[in-house]
Amino acid sequence: MILTAVAFIIAIILALLTGIPYIDFLKKHLYGQEIRDVAPESHKKKSGTPTTGGVFIVISAIIAAGISLIMAEKTTNMAVIVIIAFIFYTFTGLKDDFSKIVQHQNEGLTPRQKLFLQFAIAILPAIYMTINGQTQLTFGDLNFNLGYFYPLFAIVLITGMSNAVNLTDGLDGLAATNIVIVMLASVVINLTMKHVDLAIISAAISGACLGFLYFNKFPAKVFMGDTGSLALGGVLGTLAVIGKFEIWLLPISFIFISETLSVMLQVASYKLTGKRIFKMTPIHHHFEQSGWDETKIVKVFSLLTLILSAWAAGLFWYLNK
Repeated sequence: MILTAVAFIIAIILALLTGIPYIDFLKKHLYGQEIRDVAPESHKKKSGTPTTGGVFIVISAIIAAGISLIMAEKTTNMAVIVIIAFIFYTFTGLKDDFSKIVQHQNEGLTPRQKLFLQFAIAILPAIYMTINGQTQLTFGDLNFNLGYFYPLFAIVLITGMSNAVNLTDGLDGLAATNIVIVMLASVVINLTMKHVDLAIISAAISGACLGFLYFNKFPAKVFMGDTGSLALGGVLGTLAVIGKFEIWLLPISFIFISETLSVMLQVASYKLTGKRIFKMTPIHHHFEQSGWDETKIVKVFSLLTLILSAWAAGLFWYLNK
């Protein structure tokens, strides 16, 4: 428990200390974000804001987690797999970001290239859990064993969560604030299950994102980019698979899932009926177009995540104490 708090604090400090020189480096080399034409008009002024801020989120989180894991003598196979997935998702996002920067547009990797890399990374935790016979989904006393279908389920879940956080990262502070809360829920869940190693990693990621928010809150001085969003979503899905709280992602990650569903529903509706359900997707843009400012959306979405995460973590503790 103490070393979980240590990881959280170290990660905050490291993110604050590394953020300033890293942002200065990005400004000096003009590594700025290109804003898509389909984004709200108010976002055009954000063009040129430094991106790839996810680099110092990941570095801060991994260093803080590494120090605490060594101190706790909890450098387990599960912890190593989570960190490996975190690093590889980071490089996938970084490659995507640099493709955008070099080409001076906001497309990056093709959807096929991105999905292939995301699926490939998710194979490691999916196969690890299958080999160890951890193919069941649990909710209290309910237990559903997926057997040989579990690897596919796990791969889709991890990849889906990676993309969900990526879609959510469209407003200053939105993705980072929600990740801070969600990872704290992961801390409670993993401590309940005696997975101290996973709790330490979750706390480190939460702390790193909290430190990052100092630079990312409105008006943002830096964006996390796909470097951060793909990595944070990927590691969240990986933690759920390795920590066996897959079903609990439904309430905890409600905002991330809603962002994804809004896009899917919009596309399906337009193709089938020629009409749009929302003014713009992902859904945070719908609220923008409805007159909400960025800070209000971030506050409301984060409050909802806080309520659902607290409920889920509390219920999980009660059912598994």
